[in-house]
Amino acid sequence: MTVQDVRAFNRFYTGVIGALDYGRHLYAPYTLTESRVLYELAQAPHLDAADLRAALDLDAGYLSRILNRFEDAGLLERGPSQSDPRRRQVRLTARGREAAALLDERARETVGAMLDTVDPADRPRLAEAMRTIRDILGEGGDARSGEVVLREPRPGDLGWIVQRNAALYAAEYGWNADYEGLVARIVADFAEDHDPHLERVWIAERAGRPAGCVMCVRDDAPGTARLRLLLVEPEARGHGIGDRLVRAVIDFARGVGYRDLVLWTNDVLSGARRIYQRHGFVLVAEKPHRSFGQDLVGQDWRLDLHGSGE
Repeated sequence: MTVQDVRAFNRFYTGVIGALDYGRHLYAPYTLTESRVLYELAQAPHLDAADLRAALDLDAGYLSRILNRFEDAGLLERGPSQSDPRRRQVRLTARGREAAALLDERARETVGAMLDTVDPADRPRLAEAMRTIRDILGEGGDARSGEVVLREPRPGDLGWIVQRNAALYAAEYGWNADYEGLVARIVADFAEDHDPHLERVWIAERAGRPAGCVMCVRDDAPGTARLRLLLVEPEARGHGIGDRLVRAVIDFARGVGYRDLVLWTNDVLSGARRIYQRHGFVLVAEKPHRSFGQDLVGQDWRLDLHGSGE
């Protein structure tokens, strides 16, 4: 990606949303910046001028001139801050709320008209692209440190597990399509026949997007559960998501009465192995093998669910 790519996208997008087309009266009689100030004031009835300036990253003098014009027009009123007498609180008047509501209505109609031109089948892809831009650019970094939620899979999530496992292990370890086939079989077996009381899948969601996954399924040995397909997206690592997913499997397996929890992994997956060790898993066997186009050392790990305090 180059600077020109970003600038080309910016020119395209400002045209799509009509940021420069005042003939459409989207923001009239206000500028785009003035409209954004009205919007922020409408969302927060009691906002200090300093907080407004920080939220919009505006020059103090420029914002002061906008607020003065709004006050002269009867759109807002200022007074002492409730939290700090040294600050000035800004709030919309009834006239200001009407102006903000009109701008909001215009924006909704404009975006609605734009979405009407998008094929319904393409809308999820469009929404995902928008989320991707927000996640990468970070909106001040908040999206990267957003809250993580563990949830049950939704339609399409099982396919995501297959796709992301195949893509990540190919990129990070050079594994071939044999691994994708293995993951697809594991996921298909779960989707076609599983006991929801004894088997479960978790999706870790961060900033509205899947960021990781894990499965708990019955093992062939009586009283034993198997942890499978632990994965955390690269950009979401370092936030404890892997630990939370493993903890969820342990708590679930213990809660439904399993005696042991086992897993199979490979020695090259050092990050995952450290997580297993932190939660009390013990290495019980390892064996070299040739799989997924690589020479690997497979490892069997076990956790005694009754004997461990984890």
